[in-house]
Amino acid sequence: MCGITGIFDTRGKRDIDRAVLHRMNESQFHRGPDEGGLHIEPGVGLGHRRLSIIDLSTGQQPLYNEDQSICVVFNGEIYNYQELIPELQALGHLFHTRSDTEVIVHAWEAWGENCVDRFRGMFAFALWDRNRETIFLARDRLGVKPLYYALLDDGNFLFGSELKSLLAHGGLKRDIDPCAVEEYFALGYVAEPRAIFKQAKKLPPACTLLLRRGQPVGQPREYWDVRFTLDSPISDADARSN
Repeated sequence: MCGITGIFDTRGKRDIDRAVLHRMNESQFHRGPDEGGLHIEPGVGLGHRRLSIIDLSTGQQPLYNEDQSICVVFNGEIYNYQELIPELQALGHLFHTRSDTEVIVHAWEAWGENCVDRFRGMFAFALWDRNRETIFLARDRLGVKPLYYALLDDGNFLFGSELKSLLAHGGLKRDIDPCAVEEYFALGYVAEPRAIFKQAKKLPPACTLLLRRGQPVGQPREYWDVRFTLDSPISDADARSN
């Protein structure tokens, strides 16, 4: 388990307050007690708290591509990353770590938004592409890893693994969503895309969200769904054994 968080200025390149981003990141210290890292440039700040599991020596985050124009913070595990590495190397990409995280930056370079179709695993990540002035958020197919976000009135876009990281920013309104409260008492949880606060949302499972500087924040894009079919009959014996 790791924790990710960040701030993106959708309107321009206003300075990111390092102290604020650090506070947001440290609010999730329990998710990654081994290491913490920040990336800050005009209009963008990414934070990561790390629980070291894969590539203990060189898997620090934020992690970059070769020219550092692409930066990612990642929570989870890409199960098939070892299968993807040779394919990406054949396309000319160079790897400097043995971590599954580095596969994400090169997969973005190779396949863009469709990179998530190639990943098998549990994940939530945020990727910044400086050349395209784009932030790309993604969540795994079954929503194992959480990801919250909010667009503030001043045009700053916040995201994090937990709501507490958004609250740590100080700009999120705390108005409660009555529908979220109703869902909680009816279901025992607040269903996506709602969060308990009106201004915040949860990225639904199997969805991505692309943000470009200077453009309105759009809606999440679903990249996968469970298929229910009636054309896979099983025997009575198989049914009883389950």
